[in-house]
Amino acid sequence: MKQRAEVAAGLDYDEFYHATFHRVVGQVFAMTGSLAEAEDSVQEAYARAWQSWNKISEYEDPEAWVRSVAFRISVSSWRKTMSRFTAHKRQAQSEEQPALSPDRLAIMNALRLITPEQRQVIVLHHFLDRSVEEISRETGAPTGTVKARLARGRRALAPHLSEFAESAPATVKQPKSKPSKSREERVPHV
Repeated sequence: MKQRAEVAAGLDYDEFYHATFHRVVGQVFAMTGSLAEAEDSVQEAYARAWQSWNKISEYEDPEAWVRSVAFRISVSSWRKTMSRFTAHKRQAQSEEQPALSPDRLAIMNALRLITPEQRQVIVLHHFLDRSVEEISRETGAPTGTVKARLARGRRALAPHLSEFAESAPATVKQPKSKPSKSREERVPHV
């Protein structure tokens, strides 16, 4: 990762853009679940990077900066236009996903069912092999928050990725416990 960041930091803006654009779009697509939203937000993030390239090119990982900004743009857009997002989601579900295996498609669909923050850390950790500390630096969230989002995200994804998810019961019945003994029965007599 450091090698990629060092290489990106040494590039002029055009080289940086051409070397990283498609990769960042793919990563943000995994985070947002919408290719159109990913392309729009990534394009906006690169436009912002271009405006401040002298400063951003000096960052340890300019690509992480662009990815983080793109994710925040997509979340902000989602929050501002909830009704538009709902219509877009219905349309996106009917669109054919580009060259995805059935397993990858199942993962992408399951990712849509969890919160954006959980999606972000799941993708960064499991798709991009980022450590908790790296995710914390990129997202600005404390490491404990990143760990919690990973754990909650995994729990939220699990029922949607199980081979038996459709046939699994909605709730798991707990076995009946034996009636508890009365206080007199529990306390030994002296």
